[in-house]
Amino acid sequence: MRKFYHRRGKRIRPSDRHLVFQFFLSTIAGSWIVIFSLFHLSFFYRAHWQLEQIKEYFTRPYSLFTVVLATLLCLILFYLFYRYRYDLYKSLTHRQKLARMVLENGWYETKQVEELQFFEDSSAKTKEKIRFFPRIYYRLDKGLIHIFVEITLGKYQDQLLTLERKLESGLYCELVEKELQDSFVEYTLLYDTIANRISIDEVTVYEGKMKLMKNLYWSFDSLPHMLIAGGTGGGKTYFILTVIEALLKTEAELFILDPKNADLADLNTIMDNVFYQKEEIATCIDDFYERMMARNQEMKNMPNYKTGENYAYLGLAPNFLIFDEYVAFFEMLTTKESMAILNKLKQIVMLGRQSGFFLVLACQRPDAKYLQDGIRDQCATCF
Repeated sequence: MRKFYHRRGKRIRPSDRHLVFQFFLSTIAGSWIVIFSLFHLSFFYRAHWQLEQIKEYFTRPYSLFTVVLATLLCLILFYLFYRYRYDLYKSLTHRQKLARMVLENGWYETKQVEELQFFEDSSAKTKEKIRFFPRIYYRLDKGLIHIFVEITLGKYQDQLLTLERKLESGLYCELVEKELQDSFVEYTLLYDTIANRISIDEVTVYEGKMKLMKNLYWSFDSLPHMLIAGGTGGGKTYFILTVIEALLKTEAELFILDPKNADLADLNTIMDNVFYQKEEIATCIDDFYERMMARNQEMKNMPNYKTGENYAYLGLAPNFLIFDEYVAFFEMLTTKESMAILNKLKQIVMLGRQSGFFLVLACQRPDAKYLQDGIRDQCATCF
C-alpha cells in the first residue's frame, strides 16, 4: 500500500476544494498556539484555572505583548514557508484546482442521505452526499507533475482521457507525456518552465540524451526524430541553433537544410553540409538515406554486432538531418518530386533509430499533407 501511495502520489478528494485555506489556517493557528504557549508555560503549570485569575493574567501588558509577538513570528514563518517551500505551496494549489475541476464540471455522483435528528418527532431531512468521486492522484517530483487518473469505463471516461488542455492552462504547465497504463492514464507535465530554463552553454549531449532544461531531456536514442512547430517569430530558429551547437560538441555528423536561405544557411561559412538550394537539398536527402542504408549493412557485418543493440553499442557516431522550413520546401516541388522526397523521409524515420540517423523537422504548421505516411507519428519528440 505504501509503495502504491508513493508511486501514485496524493489522492484528490472533494474536501480538497478548500485545501490551501485549510492548510494555512491549521498551520498558522497551530503555530500561534505553540509559540504563545511557550511564553506562558510557568502560568499554565501553576494556574488553578479560575476565570478571574485567567482574565487578570492575560490582560497584563506582558501577555498582550506576547500576543503581538506570536502573531509576528507566525507571519515570519509564513513568509519563510512561501519563500523556501514554494513547491509545496504550489502542490497544494494544484490539488485544490484539480478537486474544483471535478466538482465544477460535475464529474461525480451523489446520493440522498437522511440527516441525524436529535428529536424523534422532528421531520426527516435529507442532504446530498458524494458516493462516487474519480480516483485522481497528484505527485510533484523533480520539477515534473505526475497526475494519475483512473479509467473505469464510466460515463466520465471521455472527459478524463482528454484533460491535456485543462491541465496545461489551469496549472500553467506544459504536457510532456501522456501514457495509458493498466486502469490509469498518466499525465506528465513540466512545472515552472521559467525557473527550469538553462543557458545555451548548459545544453549538452551525453549518452544519447540532450539536456534541454533542468529536468527535460531529448532521449534521441529511444525517442528518435524531433518535430518543431511554431509561428513566425516563435523562436524555432534559435532553438535549432541551440541544438546544432550542442551536437557540434559531440562526434555527431550534421546536415543542415534551409530552403529559405535564411539564418541557418549562414552556417555554410563555418561548417560543411549546409544546403539551401532546391536541388542541393534533394541531393542531400538522397545521400542521407543512402548513408543510412549503407550503415545498416555495415553494422550487421561488424564482429561485435549484436541483435537489438544500436549504433552507440558499436561505437558509431549519430547523424542528424536538420530541416528548417520543411513545409516551405515542399511548396517548391512538383507532385512527383514531393512524393519521391516523402518516400525517402519515411524510410529515414522508420529505419533510422537503430543505425543512428535522426531527423529534426521545423515548420510553422505540421500539416498532414506534407507529413503523411506516418512521418509525423514517428516524430516522438515534438515542440
